[in-house]
Amino acid sequence: MDIKKHIPKILLGIYIVLFLILAINPYDRAVWWAENIPVMIIVAFLAFTYKRFQFSNTAYILMSIFILMHTIGGHFTFARVPFDWFTNLFGFERNHYDRIAHFSVGFYAYAMAEFLQKTKAVNKKWVLYLMPIFFIMAVAGAYEVIEWWYAVSADPQAGIEVLGSQGDIWDAQKDILMDTLGALSAMFLFWIKSKK
Repeated sequence: MDIKKHIPKILLGIYIVLFLILAINPYDRAVWWAENIPVMIIVAFLAFTYKRFQFSNTAYILMSIFILMHTIGGHFTFARVPFDWFTNLFGFERNHYDRIAHFSVGFYAYAMAEFLQKTKAVNKKWVLYLMPIFFIMAVAGAYEVIEWWYAVSADPQAGIEVLGSQGDIWDAQKDILMDTLGALSAMFLFWIKSKK
């Protein structure tokens, strides 16, 4: 059996098992819904479009990092994910799980570049490499606005948990930066793989 052919299905199975386990008794059910609905939409979209368009295993693995991290963050809330080993390793004062999760958002640039290349949607290399980065930056900015809107309109405690700023007034800007750095990393990997 060629396991490479089944990577997307294996990743979907891992997600479903993790989702079901972490749906049991989350820290805050309102936060759990707010964090999991966007992930469920992404997973459903990837599952329903799988027969029409398939990404590479690399793209699916990169996309699953965000999906799994976000599912974990939804269970604990991002500020409460047991990530002390990372905080202690670097001497940080705050839990940086959300920053790492934001970095993984940028990995979707890889899949976007793959889509643009396979469908021949762009014919200029510089557009192929820049458009996914700019798209991630735009989505990151829009998501921060949605988080802010949720924080001010939802239950105050749930809003603070979803926002996850942990007292950092520059949290939104740092999150967008991490999304962008993730996108730059993903596009660097895409460039390396395209050279092979």
